[in-house]
Amino acid sequence: MQRDEKILCAFVPLCLCHLLLIMFTGLVETFGAVSAVKKTGNSIRLSVKPLSGFEVQIGDSVSVNGVCLTVTRLDSDLSFDVSPETLRSTNLGALKTGNKINLERAMRLSDRLGGHIVTGHVDGIGLIRDKKQAGEYTFYTFECPAEIIKYIVKKGSIAVDGISLTVVDLDYGSFSVAIIPHTLTATNLGDKGIGDKVNLEADIIGKYVEKLLGNKTTDAGLMELLKEKGFVNE
Repeated sequence: MQRDEKILCAFVPLCLCHLLLIMFTGLVETFGAVSAVKKTGNSIRLSVKPLSGFEVQIGDSVSVNGVCLTVTRLDSDLSFDVSPETLRSTNLGALKTGNKINLERAMRLSDRLGGHIVTGHVDGIGLIRDKKQAGEYTFYTFECPAEIIKYIVKKGSIAVDGISLTVVDLDYGSFSVAIIPHTLTATNLGDKGIGDKVNLEADIIGKYVEKLLGNKTTDAGLMELLKEKGFVNE
């Protein structure tokens, strides 16, 4: 069996197995407002008041600004226990009472995948570098760490605060997206401005490809692989 066939045979089962785990689509269902942030040692208990119609149970997984959290208490509000590691690698630690957040329940296997596969395992924090209006669209440019931007491609998908967005352009330190009016009103992105921090999760397919290609993920290694498969002439 050739190398590319082996990659395909390994890649497909990985994707299928991933669909059996907790996942989201990046299509925000509703807003929530932070009702309380309580410190418990070096972690926090985050309480959120969602809009009506957001039905969950204790133990359910919910994407909160793109972070997969477990409902640990349920009354008029939802409560989540946020670990020190999650506080370190996301923007949840900066939330204050009244802040608007994006909420999405975990996907069911019978649901349509309208966005892209989002795990809720945030890769890191980005920063809004620029925000400008162009007709009906709003263009956002996000500063992005090198360890995340290597997985981003033009016209590819990226989750920003749990919102599935399409990349318009990118360079070595940032990427940009074009936001339609509906997304600005249906998510908290319209309330954010230059300098605000956002949670970033790259498309997991790129991570699987990197893992399967092994040491051929550098520019030189990629060129070697392209030549090996006949896509580039010597």
